[in-house]
Amino acid sequence: MSYTPRIGFIGLGIMGAPMAGHLLDADLPLFVHTRGKVPEPFVSSAMVCASATEVAQRADIVFLMVPDTPDVEEVLFGERGVAAGLSAGKTVVDCSSIDPIATKAFARKIEALGCAYVDAPVSGGEVGAKAASLTIMCGGEEAAFARVRPLLEKMGKNVTLVGGVGDGQVCKVANQIIVALNIAAVGEALVFASKAGADPAKVRQALMGGFASSRILEVHGERMIKRTFAPGFRISLHQKDLNLALQGARALGVALPQTASAAQLMNACAALGHGQEDHSALVRALEAMAGHPVAPDPKEA
Repeated sequence: MSYTPRIGFIGLGIMGAPMAGHLLDADLPLFVHTRGKVPEPFVSSAMVCASATEVAQRADIVFLMVPDTPDVEEVLFGERGVAAGLSAGKTVVDCSSIDPIATKAFARKIEALGCAYVDAPVSGGEVGAKAASLTIMCGGEEAAFARVRPLLEKMGKNVTLVGGVGDGQVCKVANQIIVALNIAAVGEALVFASKAGADPAKVRQALMGGFASSRILEVHGERMIKRTFAPGFRISLHQKDLNLALQGARALGVALPQTASAAQLMNACAALGHGQEDHSALVRALEAMAGHPVAPDPKEA
């Protein structure tokens, strides 16, 4: 970069805090705002703002990382929102995973203020956020993408401009379809193996050397066996993403039968009280139907 931009970051949760932390580590001037308590590193090393409006007033590029479409709308256009603090020439980058159609509407409003908009949802979960190894799927004008890419590369390893505004969100929905279906497949395989009397840990180890090997089998298969369901990426958030997929499918006249099945498994997990657990806990719905766990929970051992 030929200049040092002032960076704003709104949303310092499970994903946002480590992502913003990499910008802090790069010694960039950072202005932050979040709904909850501001994590300590930002209190001492960043400039904490009282509102999203103040962040937008003081920063050249404003990042958002919040849970859902209504949250983005509120942060952008609500009372003391980002839009109220923008001036021409600034850039808004939304790293949240939200509705692609709403994203295009939000972008039009921001562009009407003389500013650029990039949707840049991420994949990789808390582990990827902490390791700066996220996959980041972007939609926007090439000039705006070029402006923010060096910053995104401090947070991720695979940063791609997919197309115009909204296409990043479309790509993220596609990602979430693939991830959900893979989690369901791994869960079914391990429930089957365990109920048949095989050691699920050894089955997983064997499968890791074959064509069934995948990142989901490696990471989430281990979570299912070890019962480590602390998020990660919460089931409630994956429910939201699959709902976006199914809403989009209806609008496009596309059938997504396996996505619908995975969404029902997520719904069952939430109904069983596991909505705040990692999405690998989808296996709990399969276990409930089988009347058999892949492995006992530690408290029940």
